Amino acid sequence: MNSSSNATHLPPPPIMWAQRKDKLFLTVQLENCTNPTITLKDNSLYFHGKGGSGNTDHEVLLEFNKEIDPDSSKYHVTGREIIFVIMKKDSSSGFWPRLLKDSKKVHYLKTDFEKWRDEDDSEVEEQDDFNLDEMMQSMGGLQGGAGADLGDQEDSDDENLPDLQ
Repeated sequence: MNSSSNATHLPPPPIMWAQRKDKLFLTVQLENCTNPTITLKDNSLYFHGKGGSGNTDHEVLLEFNKEIDPDSSKYHVTGREIIFVIMKKDSSSGFWPRLLKDSKKVHYLKTDFEKWRDEDDSEVEEQDDFNLDEMMQSMGGLQGGAGADLGDQEDSDDENLPDLQ
């Protein structure tokens, strides 16, 4: 059962994935890939691009476990990776048991634990609408620090400590 019709069998790029009940997050990790060919259909994603350390061609056809909505899905090419936000066609069906239709494990596909949420994390996910711009801005780090507004308060534990011997 070979899903690729390409006779040259180009290597697939490394891909990270995570999901919410209504969407999938896919990250194709291929540096210096500036002009990839991407085709989103109701049940698949085709990717072909040149990049990586050897600037070689990579190709993959992902056949999804269930249908997606190609029209409301989007992607962003960053130069280091290609980030996809893919909308599930039927968000009421909730979390998918796996990303791909075929249950066989593939070596290039890994779970993206940075973006992963479990089904029981639903309270968090309601306000966790993925936004690329916000993500890029937030990578600058946290503002402020713990205890910045304590003023001149003294800690009573610091008084009259015996000398260490």
